Amino acid sequence: MASIEERLTTMFAPAVDALGCELWGLEYFTGGKPKVLRVYIDKADGVQVEDCAKVSRQLSSLMDVEDPISGEYTLEVSSPGMDRPLYTLEQFADYKGQVAAVKLRVPFDGRRKFKGVLQGVEDQDVVILVDNEEYLLPIESIEKANIVPQF
Repeated sequence: MASIEERLTTMFAPAVDALGCELWGLEYFTGGKPKVLRVYIDKADGVQVEDCAKVSRQLSSLMDVEDPISGEYTLEVSSPGMDRPLYTLEQFADYKGQVAAVKLRVPFDGRRKFKGVLQGVEDQDVVILVDNEEYLLPIESIEKANIVPQF
């Protein structure tokens, strides 16, 4: 059975695309009151406040009809920003050469956190160079990953 994030991604992607944006990814937090559904959108020429508002209205309507989340929740729509989260193998590949921070669900080689330069992807693994050592991290074991802005 697909996770709530996977079901929402499948449900939201066509609506976001129809509004001229790309569904970058989403996060669903159930720990607080109310729950939070954070949706990241991207656009070639940059995301504007108006884009977020349009997408928010469209997704709110879709959520009202489909009702995939029971109870109260807050919907947030925003740009991924400079420290953009990474969700898919394609996104990791697109940011090859960039510094990323990766947190795993379970320890790999005795650790859960890795910060290094993305080297690309191999099959279903993200390749990251940390302290001159290459690690292949399975995409399904990644809990969270973000680009680390370099100034």
